[in-house]
Amino acid sequence: MSKLVPDQADGLRRLLAQSSVRLIAIAGMERRQGSTTAAMNLGAALAHMGKDVLLLDEHKASANSVRGAWAVDPLGTLADVATRRLTCEGAAARAECGVNVLPAVPGAQPDHVDPRLFWDGDVVLVDAALDSAGHLSPLARLADDLVVVLQPNPASITATYSGIKRLHYAHALHQLRLLVNGVAEPDAARRLMANLIDTGSRYLAISMHAAGWVRADPHLSDARRLRRTVVEAFPTSPAAVDFRVIGADVAQWPWRPSIRARDAEPAPWRPEALAQQQAHEEREGRVHRSGQY
Repeated sequence: MSKLVPDQADGLRRLLAQSSVRLIAIAGMERRQGSTTAAMNLGAALAHMGKDVLLLDEHKASANSVRGAWAVDPLGTLADVATRRLTCEGAAARAECGVNVLPAVPGAQPDHVDPRLFWDGDVVLVDAALDSAGHLSPLARLADDLVVVLQPNPASITATYSGIKRLHYAHALHQLRLLVNGVAEPDAARRLMANLIDTGSRYLAISMHAAGWVRADPHLSDARRLRRTVVEAFPTSPAAVDFRVIGADVAQWPWRPSIRARDAEPAPWRPEALAQQQAHEEREGRVHRSGQY
């Protein structure tokens, strides 16, 4: 009951403010976790459900960015929208699946820009790019939800947990969701998420929740070759089904406070504190250098 009341109060505040746009940041704690693919497919799944989706691309244009993968060329950027040079609809490019794409490379727009003020739709997704220190951009810190994408292997698990600790100390991060990518066995993904959720709660006091999992699927690479998402190109494939399940669940996620820190400036990352905590966790046997949980 105590958990429900704050969610209801937050929902009432949003209603009174006449803002119901949900801002979701999607990030991997290291490269090649599939966070960009997850952002694109989640956006396509939400658009298929009839949602008006804006996908903000924090990565520089390349073949692996959202713009490169979809072969779209927006007329402007989030900075153009923030300075009122263009409207959000006029600046964004619309992908074939119905998702609107807008570049938002960190540093190109003022740090305080909130895209919910400019987007008259349902959902804003951020394909988040961590900076050189492994921290979130000001835009990603504004999100209602942070979805961390990882893969079910020891290296990814270890890097993800270390990255979550880093974000916790840098931004006073207290909540996030986990999406496991490239899953062979859903039961193993459930156990992985349960162990990470328990570890984060015990040692960081972070509230982690399962966003879901996406099965390993050769149709993902086929869709990428076609410059489309698996959701639109192969809607009955395992990965497409999983992304649609996650998209349907988004509407059920409770409204929570922004993931950004209480203070405007991020707290410093204290390496000595992280080292002490790592040693404590290893003594407890919860987190091992091998990445096995």
